[in-house]
Amino acid sequence: MKPSKPTGSSKVSSRRDLLNLQRQVGGAIMRPLTPRWKMSPAARAVVAKFIKPNDRLTGFERLELYNWQYWYRLIDCLYDDYPGVRAILGERPFSKLCRDYLIRHPSTSYTLRNLGRQLPQFVRPPLARDMARLEWARIVAFDAEERPVVTADDLLDTKPDRLRLALQPYVTLLKLRYPLDDFLIALKRLNTEALRGEASNAVTSTKRKRVQTLRRPRPETVHVAVHRINNAIYYKRLTPAQFALLRALQAGRTLTQACARAGNPDELQRWFGTWAAFGWFCRRATRKSLI
Repeated sequence: MKPSKPTGSSKVSSRRDLLNLQRQVGGAIMRPLTPRWKMSPAARAVVAKFIKPNDRLTGFERLELYNWQYWYRLIDCLYDDYPGVRAILGERPFSKLCRDYLIRHPSTSYTLRNLGRQLPQFVRPPLARDMARLEWARIVAFDAEERPVVTADDLLDTKPDRLRLALQPYVTLLKLRYPLDDFLIALKRLNTEALRGEASNAVTSTKRKRVQTLRRPRPETVHVAVHRINNAIYYKRLTPAQFALLRALQAGRTLTQACARAGNPDELQRWFGTWAAFGWFCRRATRKSLI
């Protein structure tokens, strides 16, 4: 039985040759697309070495298919993770944002979950940036670690001036300049209605237009905790005092220090009862912590 011929003009005769091939072809596939969504002409050097044409496509066109597949998959992930940012910016600006972002912050993780981690710092318009922060917090709430919950028995022998509580890793505290939690909920509802209409063949042009022209929120400072309960994501509005208290605990302050500027004892008891019922409090991940 005759061995198969190599697919390109360069032979692969050792592991080093194979590694070199993988690096060059992989680099060409991951190279950013041109502004017209074509593969960069710089990839022709790799094509000439390794990629042969077939009866339908040139070597360049064959490699370009993989280049498109790679980039469209990454962009598709950002479309799925940041629908709110897309609704605020519009389709074309968001598409350009995705390409610019991926050039500056290419995928470096084994999981695409982390692909949009830097997007909140990359977006410039304040409204879109706040939305990116909220949508990244939603991703964290969905799949971040859940640590053992602190129980009443854990607290019995610890004095408040020495007690330090941690918040679950999936809880994100946000101070936003716009009430985007309501906006994101409304956007999801409208998109769900449109999707149901498509599935039932009953969607109207009015409903489609409504999804695209959802009214932008007016500036209003809000404090929000993004968290999960039973694998469902929730946005919990907080008062400025509640937000400051939770941020203090998150920063490692003792319970006494965190509550120093908070409300009266009855309010504090009610707040902590609600947060404990949500399962927000957990053990700190440091050796010196008492809890």
